[in-house]
Formats: sequence, C-alpha cells, structure tokens
Amino acid sequence: MLGRFWDSDLAYSFRTSPVAVVSALVALILVIAAAFAPWLAPHDPMDVASLSLLDSFKPPVGMPEADWSNPLGTDNQGRDVLSAIMYGMRISLLVGISSVLFAIVVGVGIGLLAGYVGGLLDTVLMRVADVQLTFPSILTALLVDGVISAALPRTMRDALQIDVIIFAIGISLWPNFARTVRGSTLVERGKDYVMAARIIGVPSWRIMLSHVLPNVIGPVLVIGTLGLGLAIIAEATLSFLGVGLPPTQPSLGTLIRFGDDFLFSGQWWVSVFPGLTLVLMVLAINLLGDWLRDALNPRLR
Repeated sequence: MLGRFWDSDLAYSFRTSPVAVVSALVALILVIAAAFAPWLAPHDPMDVASLSLLDSFKPPVGMPEADWSNPLGTDNQGRDVLSAIMYGMRISLLVGISSVLFAIVVGVGIGLLAGYVGGLLDTVLMRVADVQLTFPSILTALLVDGVISAALPRTMRDALQIDVIIFAIGISLWPNFARTVRGSTLVERGKDYVMAARIIGVPSWRIMLSHVLPNVIGPVLVIGTLGLGLAIIAEATLSFLGVGLPPTQPSLGTLIRFGDDFLFSGQWWVSVFPGLTLVLMVLAINLLGDWLRDALNPRLR
C-alpha cells in the first residue's frame, strides 16, 4: 500500500515540489512540538507554583543578560516564552482542526443533500449559505460566540469556551464546503453510474454516501487544508480581541494579546515570537493547500 502511494502521481508531485516539502517539514515540526509540549517544553507555563516574578522579562538569547534556560525570554509573570508558545500551539491547532472538521461534516452533508435532492430544498439551503457568505467569517464567529456565551450560565462559560469557539468558527466556514460539494454533486447525479444505481433500486442515501460522496471529496480536501489556516487565524483574532479562549488556556492569539501591552516598552519578544510562530504555521498550511490544489487539478498534469 505504501509502495503504491509512493509511486502515485500525488507522491511524485510532492517529491518534486521543494515548496511543498519544506512546508510539510515546517508544519510537521510545529505539530510535533505542540503535540509533545508536556515532554519537549523546557518549562511548564501552566504551573503557577513554578513561576517567579524575579524571572520576569528576561530577554531572548543574543541580548544582554540572556539566559539559555529561557532561549526566547520570559513574560511579565516569568513564564518561558518558548514553552508558552508550544502549549499555545496545542490550543490553536486543536481549535483549528476541530472547527474545520465540524465545518466539513456540516458543509458536506448540506451540499450533498442540496445537490442530490434539488428543488425547493436546494434553493432554501443555498440561499441560507449565500446570506451567510455576505458576512465576513470573523464577524459570524463573533456573533455566534457572543450569543452562545451570553446564553450560557456563568459557571459553564469557561468550561465550555473551547467547544463554543469551535462551534462558532465551524459555523462560519461551512458555506464554502456546502457550495463546492453541491456543485460537484449536481454534475455527478446525472452520470450513468448514478442512474444505474437508481434503476436497480439502491436507496438514495446509499447512493449519496457510497457513490457520489467519494467522487466529490477531492475539492473538500483542498478547501479543508486552506480552511485550517483561516480557522487558526480566526481563533487567534478572537483571542486577541478578548472574546476567545480564557486566560487559563492561552492560545497563540492570547499570547500575542498579552505581549501587546509590553510591545512598545522594550519587551518586544513577548508578542513578536508568538506572532512569528502563528505566521509560520499558517503560511506552511496555506502553501501545502496551494500545492494540494494544483496536484489534484487534472488540467495541470
């Protein structure tokens, strides 16, 4: 199986694309650093007992009075910036991946149903998607997050904040998947293999899942990869605005917001290094998405 994949056109396209290889390596390093942060991070930034205000605002390596135990410096509470970034990436990737998966499930389901059934159902669902697409996704996420957070009791708000932000970002992204799958489904439902399945009495739900869905999933992978970068940026934006995750679970956006207070007082590293990590992560993911889009496009082969 692995040998067949290595000899496939997709693997060959990946091997011959330096940008894709470098982007994949960068993304892999960041994912490993985030996934194994409890074992790889030099310090535990969530352990309040280990923090000391005497260690606050240590500069990064290369500046006077730097300490190799804190290679990227420390913040105002004495937390190691490198360790905070590694833990923050865990939250950012968790929210980004979960929200994109949620958007894929909702968007693909609605697009498949609208494209296959057609008629009034198709019209209603696509008009809802069109209305939502008129609003920027970040505004939709802000609205959903605000409404749900206001409706929840105060005791449940912090405990469910990650779930709320995943739902808010996922809801803001589903129309892109729905419209793409709906267009592909309209093409596939008129083909001979779908007609043959109908003639022999295969149920509609089985035709959609077993026959149509595998043939329309390709563009979803591309949109999902690009959507992951958008979801991570959306989470960082919400956290930067103070309506995202709680301070007890800092993501990259939260770290940037904390460091922004000290950016012009000389402690630039508190905000700059989390910001550079966010840029690097999103750039690597977007470049992989661009490569995947070109690799799956038969016109470019």
